Amino acid sequence: MAVISNKMWNVLVVLLISSYGSCLDVCEEKDVTSCVSRGVSFIESHISKENNPSNEQFLLNIETARSSYQPKDIKNCSIYKNVYRSDLAPFKGGIAKNTIQSVYDRGTKYQIINHKLYREKECMYPARCSGVEHFILKVIKKIPNLELVLNTRDWPQVSKHYSEPKPVFSFSKTDGYYDIMYPAWSFWDGGPAISLYPKGLGRWDLHRKQIAREADLWPWERKKSVAFFRGSRTSSERDPLILLSRERPDLVDAQYTKNQAWKSDEDTLYVPAATEVPLESHCHYKYLFNFRGVAASFRFKHLFLCRSLVFHVGDEWMEFFYYPMLPWIHYIPVRSTATKEEIRSLIEFAKNNDEIAQKIAQEGYDFIWNHLRMKDIQCYWRSLLKNYAKLIKYDIVRDPKLQEITNV
Repeated sequence: MAVISNKMWNVLVVLLISSYGSCLDVCEEKDVTSCVSRGVSFIESHISKENNPSNEQFLLNIETARSSYQPKDIKNCSIYKNVYRSDLAPFKGGIAKNTIQSVYDRGTKYQIINHKLYREKECMYPARCSGVEHFILKVIKKIPNLELVLNTRDWPQVSKHYSEPKPVFSFSKTDGYYDIMYPAWSFWDGGPAISLYPKGLGRWDLHRKQIAREADLWPWERKKSVAFFRGSRTSSERDPLILLSRERPDLVDAQYTKNQAWKSDEDTLYVPAATEVPLESHCHYKYLFNFRGVAASFRFKHLFLCRSLVFHVGDEWMEFFYYPMLPWIHYIPVRSTATKEEIRSLIEFAKNNDEIAQKIAQEGYDFIWNHLRMKDIQCYWRSLLKNYAKLIKYDIVRDPKLQEITNV
């Protein structure tokens, strides 16, 4: 019998309880010695015996995460309430008119007056404005009068290092910004445009169905035990995975594709650019890597729908729905500065501990499927705007330069 350390024994208890029901379900002997013996045999059959210090550390990370994790049976978007509360907290003293005026140049000006939506005539990215307006119009009957500045650029606008709090709405940020996060336009329209999605990645409602349908055709046991990634080289953080793929094609299939900035093979690390791969085809692989782009990655939420294990690289860039998702519970975290060797260890850990990997993959899928529905997006917009409106300290007067936005 292999020797199980005290730390590994703690993992046994967690796995027995969380994955296979109560201890009594697994072991009913009155003789404690017999019960322990059976427990050790059980854990040895489900955890790799490979003598690898990294494996034990990864298991401890999972144990620690699970010991404090309480799944929430919440049927609406209140699972995200701490996100908008945190974003609005710097403005608890109220938002004055001159404060809003000071950020007019940071985005597109909107007003809601008597449940009608008004916007500047010009929008920097029309499809992005359209994607946002779709949801605002869905909830506008419940929104009081307000005025806001909405940033449709990729980058947040109000740095904590150079500015006092100012209310600019942005889809993504790091902890170094005061921006107020809103659900990205790409839930409906205006996502990244590539050859496979020439009008931009959008219609989350349709992608949910299409990708989930493909996942049904590729259950866990049918998926390829290979880590997969396709994307352009927007950051050098992606390089170690690409280079590992060239050394270990049995372990990783990761290649760079072209983007608008592509000029030569230098932009794909001196290998011709690969063709783009539909989101549905990602479901053919057990392990999927997510990297940030300029800001948070639009692909992140889609990957979970495959019921594959998501390796999420970096933890700085956030969207509103990231916060309740937990490393080692819903995905495998990877340092943004991870080396090829670190990445290899993580992938091999997943391969050597298949049931644990599948459980995390399922937890990630369950969260996205149950808590990131279109009605959750609408609910978040409604909650965010109603709470934001309470902070406005001046009467909203219709700006005649703005045009009304309707469903038409």
